[in-house]
Amino acid sequence: MKRILLPTDFSDNSWNAIDYATELFKDENCTFFLLNAYTKIIYELVHISDVPYKRNVENTIKTNAVTNLEHLKKTIEHTTINEKHQFKTIAAFGTLVEVMEEFVKSKKIDLIVMGTKGASGAKGVFMGSNTVRVINTIKKCPVIAVPENFTFISKPSEITFATDFTHFYSKEELQPIVELAKSFRATIRIIYIQKQKGVLTEEQKFNLGMLQKYFKDITYFQHTLTQSESISKSIKVFAEELDIYLLAMLNYPHSFIDKLTREPVIKNMAFHTQIPLLVIPELGMSSALSKTIKSHSKLEGI
Repeated sequence: MKRILLPTDFSDNSWNAIDYATELFKDENCTFFLLNAYTKIIYELVHISDVPYKRNVENTIKTNAVTNLEHLKKTIEHTTINEKHQFKTIAAFGTLVEVMEEFVKSKKIDLIVMGTKGASGAKGVFMGSNTVRVINTIKKCPVIAVPENFTFISKPSEITFATDFTHFYSKEELQPIVELAKSFRATIRIIYIQKQKGVLTEEQKFNLGMLQKYFKDITYFQHTLTQSESISKSIKVFAEELDIYLLAMLNYPHSFIDKLTREPVIKNMAFHTQIPLLVIPELGMSSALSKTIKSHSKLEGI
């Protein structure tokens, strides 16, 4: 049974992500964990006599979180009747990322599905700060970030996997893509965006060969795009032309998604994609092997 974590702040955006997740996996046995993280209201000027009042406030916040989660659970169960799905609620004290990191481990979560913005998300921003923190902090669980205006139509028949072939892919890293492709009977489109025309390096050829090996039981196509203006725009245009409904990327140092979530580009429209983004974390072993392969490639070139 798939175990999926659904963080919520009870905004329309988080509801949209929940709806996306339940529809996407409607034919699979799943346990969905509805999570709301709450923190204390801290007053700078508090006297000892005010402590009981603070405790009452904190208890009220927790009670509200529990009540809202139960209401949300009942709403979901009423609107999306599915015997294959069960829902559990979690109201926890702490920051969202800290709480999620803990529950990913303790509940053995397979996937996180969340909205790209919170209740106070600013217009024109690709990802809210919470989504970015989750992607950069939680290293053992893939994340699907769902844009606020994305409407679920059907399961994706094609999945775009954007890469530059400079990373050694492990079987474990690619497992989420492989599982989704098999479950949805989807085609994978591997897109390599090059800055200028040229042949692949020995390192890239090796990594491409490993990728082809892992995708051998799935229908896939390879595409090479020459970067025109920006990588983000090239991917966006490609996805729109082929009606892609899920874009997948690996998150490792200096990868596209790593730069995307760390640089000021987040704050403009450079990558204002309108399709869900599957972000897969790097595993430690693949990082070490990537460095080894790069080292060997350099030696062979001497």
